[in-house]
Formats: sequence, C-alpha cells, structure tokens
Amino acid sequence: MARRLFVLLVLLAAIAFGGPARAADLENTLYLDLEYGRVEITLRPDLAPNHVARIKELARKNFYDGIIFHRVIDGFMAQTGDPTGTGMGGSGQKLKAEFTNAPFVRGTVGAARARNPDSADSQWFICFQDCQFLNGQYTVWGVVSKGMEYVDMIKRGEPPANPDHIVALRVAADVK
Repeated sequence: MARRLFVLLVLLAAIAFGGPARAADLENTLYLDLEYGRVEITLRPDLAPNHVARIKELARKNFYDGIIFHRVIDGFMAQTGDPTGTGMGGSGQKLKAEFTNAPFVRGTVGAARARNPDSADSQWFICFQDCQFLNGQYTVWGVVSKGMEYVDMIKRGEPPANPDHIVALRVAADVK
C-alpha cells in the first residue's frame, strides 16, 4: 500500500511539475524563428520579471525581426538584440540587474550588458554549452526548451562574415 501511494505521488508530481501532461504557458514562451527552424524559449519571470516583461514588450512590437547575431563565439554563445548590428545599440531602456543563482548551462538565455550590472537593454545571448562562470553576474531570463539544434547552426564570428538574423521573435500566446 505504501509503495502504491509513493508511485501515485511521484506520478502526480511529474504531471504537476513539468510532466508531459502539463500544457505550455504560451504567455511565457517565445517563438524564435531562424532561417533553420523554430526555437522555443521558456521565459523565467520567476527569476527576472522585469527582463521578461521588457523582452515580451519588444517582441510584441516586432523589434527583433531582422536583427542579426552580431557576436557568435564557438563553444560559448550567440548574441543578438542590437538593431545597429554593431553590439553597441539597444532599445534605449536600461534594466536593473536581476541576478540569481540560476546556472548558465547549454540553452540558457541571458541578458547581455556592459560593465555596469544595470546596463542590460535589448541584447541577449543563448549559451552553446555550460557557461557557469557567468553565474550571478548576468541575468537569466529564459531557457531554450526546443530547437537548440537550430541555435547550434548559427554562423560563428565577431561579427560573422555573413551573419544569421532573427526572422521573427513572437510571444507564443500571440501566434495563431
């Protein structure tokens, strides 16, 4: 009887905390469309509510459409979000850091910033592999939940000779 109860509790926990029966939270999911395919990013408002709100606001304004990946370092990350393509631009709204203990691992999406911790704007990056040396120094606001194989295809370079670009970035709840 105790074993059956334990198995039942484990199954209920799996369903409640991310098992296959759990529906996606479309308001906190981004669709990042690349030339290679669609990448799904699960947003983390529990870690970075202000960054998530700003990314969603910009995505809803189609801000990111056509922006290139201007800094792509093999074994590290792919960075985008600068409308000038130089790595020096942004949307014009600086965000206060929302550092947490969430680890930077493969697929983590973080806010790019200058030396000042409160200088993040519209630029962000996706880690190609474990980058835990960034832990506690950059804001984690999402994680790739599907399509990391398309992120892996982004051309490398600082800047790449023929950079890839964002076809579209949308909040999943807004996509028909």
